[in-house]
Amino acid sequence: MQTPSDPSVSAEPRRDAPGRLELVRQFINTADLEPDEDQLGDLAALERWLRERQLIRSRDHLAAGDLERALAVREALRELLAGRSLGPVDAGAVRSLNSLPAGALLRVAFDSDGAPRLEPVAEGLDRALAELYAIIDRASADGSWARLKVCADHGCRWAFYDRSKNRSRSWCNMAVCGNRAKARHYRERKRPAGRTEGSTA
Repeated sequence: MQTPSDPSVSAEPRRDAPGRLELVRQFINTADLEPDEDQLGDLAALERWLRERQLIRSRDHLAAGDLERALAVREALRELLAGRSLGPVDAGAVRSLNSLPAGALLRVAFDSDGAPRLEPVAEGLDRALAELYAIIDRASADGSWARLKVCADHGCRWAFYDRSKNRSRSWCNMAVCGNRAKARHYRERKRPAGRTEGSTA
C-alpha cells in the first residue's frame, strides 16, 4: 500500500488526522495489509513504537501478553472503523475495545490555565491504551473521530482521515485502491457463471 509520503500520491488529499488523533491513525496503520508488514512484530518493537510517540514513559516497560493485547485493540479499532462506514459495527470489536484495556484507567486533570483533560493513571501498555482512548474521546467531542475511516478495499483497510466536505471519501487512495476495486468488480461481472478468479476450468 502506498503511503502519504509516496511521490506518486502527492496529489492526493492529506490523509493524516488533526492533532493527536494522528497517533490513533498511525497505531492502526502499524499493520500494512497490502504487503503484509507489521511494525509491531514483537514486544520490543511495540515498546519502541510507544516510547517514540511518548505514549509510555521512559521508566515504563511492557510485560508478557502486552503485544497480544495491543494487536487485538489495534484490529478491533480497524474493525470498528470499517463497520462504522462500510456496514454494521462488529459486536466482537466493541467487546474487545471495552474489555482488553481493563486497567487503562483515566482521571480528570486540569492544565495550568484551568482547562480539564483526561490523563492516564496506569503504567506500561495500559497507560498507552488509556491515552489513545482519551484521544478518541476528545476527537468524538470535536467531531474529528467521525472522519477517521478505513479504506473500503478489503485488501487494504488503511486508516485515513476524510477531509471531504460531505464526509463521503471511501478510499485511502482512489488512484490505487479505488481503481483496483473497480477492476475486480468488472472482472466479477464479466466472469462466466460458476467460475472463480484464477480458475482454469
